[in-house]
Formats: sequence, C-alpha cells, structure tokens
Amino acid sequence: MKLNSIGLSEKDSKSLSEDLNQLLANFQRYYQNLRGIHWNIKGKRFFDLHPKFEELYDDANLKVDEVAERILTLGGVPLHTFEDYIETSKVPVGKNVSKDEDAIRLIVDSLTELLIIERRILDASDKSGDEGTNAMMSDFITEQEKTVWMMKAWLAEEI
Repeated sequence: MKLNSIGLSEKDSKSLSEDLNQLLANFQRYYQNLRGIHWNIKGKRFFDLHPKFEELYDDANLKVDEVAERILTLGGVPLHTFEDYIETSKVPVGKNVSKDEDAIRLIVDSLTELLIIERRILDASDKSGDEGTNAMMSDFITEQEKTVWMMKAWLAEEI
C-alpha cells in the first residue's frame, strides 16, 4: 500500500477526498439556503430568526472552508463551481422561503442530509485511520445533531 506524505493510504485519501467533495457541495447549498432565509424571513418571529440564521450561515461558511482545506490536505482538489455544487448536492433547494416554519423545516431537512453524508465519511475515515477527517466529522455531527434537536423543539416535533 502506497502512503501519502501524511501517512495515509493514497487510495483511501482519494476516496475520502471524493466523499468530502460531496459534503462540500451539500454544505454550499445549505449555506446558500441559510443566506436566503436570513434575507427573506418575514413575520412576527423576524427579530428572533434573522440573527439565528446569520449565526448558522456564518458557521456553515467556516465549515465549508474546513472541508475544502481537508480535501487539500488529503491531496484532492475541492469543488468550487456552482455547476459542481448543483450536480453533486442532495440538500433541498430553498427558493423564496420567507415563512418561519418553512425556514426551520428547510434547516432540519438540510442537516438531515448532511448528517447522512458525514456519518458515511466518519465510518470511512475510521477504517482508513484518518484521524483528522474523523475528528472533523465527529465534531460536525455532534453540533448538527444538537441543532436538529433545537429546531425540532421549535417546531414542537419529536426527534
């Protein structure tokens, strides 16, 4: 087995980079959704939700950068065009979402899709001995599970 300069299998690193690119594309769509609902939210909960959505898109923006840098660390090339993101992502598109419940539902649905991808990457990185990717996914999952719980509580729904 041929190892790269950070001591990981080149084959595993390539595969993980591809998985991380899928995550990157989905995070970019999630980020754009958050920007859209931040800009377009209306109603009596505006003053509560507007800053919350900004907090979430700032966090998503940081995660996008972390994922892209991890791809580079593994020797891959991060996707960086809207065309790539559209082709690759599964996160739902939130177009013209301005109602509070629709916005929160979009966040839950988006995070649910991200968590599926992250768990797959967590499993693959564990099998590859890639602690850097593994730790990143573990942190993302822990944080996003809590956000889903909070959003579901806001919707008065069970996990």
